[in-house]
Amino acid sequence: MKELPKFKAQQREEVIGFVTQVLTHPTKPDESYFRRLIEYEDGHYGVEFRLAYFVSTEVPTKSQWNSLKKKLKRHDKKAFVFKEHRMTLCDDSTPCGFFEFGFFAH
Repeated sequence: MKELPKFKAQQREEVIGFVTQVLTHPTKPDESYFRRLIEYEDGHYGVEFRLAYFVSTEVPTKSQWNSLKKKLKRHDKKAFVFKEHRMTLCDDSTPCGFFEFGFFAH
């Protein structure tokens, strides 16, 4: 198994702003699908978001997940996105998407 890169933690408000922007569609700039940020000790983050971000599907396709990963990297070249992603339940028991990412330390 390949070793993970070292991550550099960022200010919580800046990370929330970053993912809020990424999880927004250009046609609806005032609506973000971001729900919750989880901070891990090694400096990477988990993001929970509403599945409505993925237009016209209840279960996101592999292509939709890959497009989201590419969008994260386009917004910040220092972003590392974990390959694994999953569906989860939000606090109100509605289905949500979940992915993890971090910012390279170097």
